[in-house]
Amino acid sequence: MNDQRIIDLFWQRDESAIRESSARYGSYLLCLAQRILSNREDAMECVNDTYLAAWNTIPPQRPAVLSAYLGRLTRNLSLKRLRHNTAEKRGGGITPIPLDELGDCIPDTTFWQKEDSAALGAAIDAFLRTLPPTEQRVFVSRYWHLYSIKEIAHAYAMRESRVKMMLLRTRGRLRAHLEQEGFTV
Repeated sequence: MNDQRIIDLFWQRDESAIRESSARYGSYLLCLAQRILSNREDAMECVNDTYLAAWNTIPPQRPAVLSAYLGRLTRNLSLKRLRHNTAEKRGGGITPIPLDELGDCIPDTTFWQKEDSAALGAAIDAFLRTLPPTEQRVFVSRYWHLYSIKEIAHAYAMRESRVKMMLLRTRGRLRAHLEQEGFTV
């Protein structure tokens, strides 16, 4: 079943929308959640929460790309679960390495207004559109999908050292771009 038909099922409030979404994107969403959480049970729970969130937000939203919409929901829920699981009072406080790498070029938005966070997101999107396709895919693979350097190198037939250098240079250009846009780290 195609994405538009699944979205139509959500709009009709037909419960088969969840079953169809799971059949089409379940393994993708589970893989994404497991990369973040490193725990299958928590990942499965986040994927189930994704379907509930989709049910509650479609309608009124009508996503243009269902896989990206569900992926964003899963990623946000997984990161929220990770923060919960690794809270300082639980003895954790760790951040996944890829997100820690971005800490040097993206300002902390903890105390920002929602509009400021949206502007930061728009600035990052604009920067990503300026990158050559390979650099863009490598960057998104590392910092959105949280792939390891080794996995990225294998996927794009590159040496690990080339991937590391590409990411380092891209982070530097991102930092300069954000500073030019008025964001400071």
